[in-house]
Amino acid sequence: MLRGHHPARIDDKGRLKIPAPFKLELEQQYGEEFYVTSLESTYVRVYPMEEWSKVEQRLAESSTFNKVRRKFLDRANYYGQAVRWDKQGRILVPTLLREVADMKGEVAVLGNLGYLSVWNKERFLKHIENNPITPEDEELLDQLGI
Repeated sequence: MLRGHHPARIDDKGRLKIPAPFKLELEQQYGEEFYVTSLESTYVRVYPMEEWSKVEQRLAESSTFNKVRRKFLDRANYYGQAVRWDKQGRILVPTLLREVADMKGEVAVLGNLGYLSVWNKERFLKHIENNPITPEDEELLDQLGI
């Protein structure tokens, strides 16, 4: 399970050095291949290829006429790219995605169970501030038993 937050940097060449605690988990559980994408162009999702393959399998089992499926695939494929990390544990964030998600300098890397979310640090702090947990959210969390 990928959990927690670890700060990191995107270097001038667009490479993200995976924070050590996440790198250890990824090496032990998944290996060195990833699918880097976005659905909203505001942040980056880094899926271990094994987890991304599970997503693709579920999508492949759904109707090709499903509009939400098409929206998801359009975005995931437009921004997405398969990558491997280098010997220093860095992965390349695709240029287009780096530009639209403002991936440079300090970033927040968050575990989301089966994938990592990578945000421009300032954008993430604004996102949290502008999206507080509401009473409705608390009700839904309660329904989930959380």
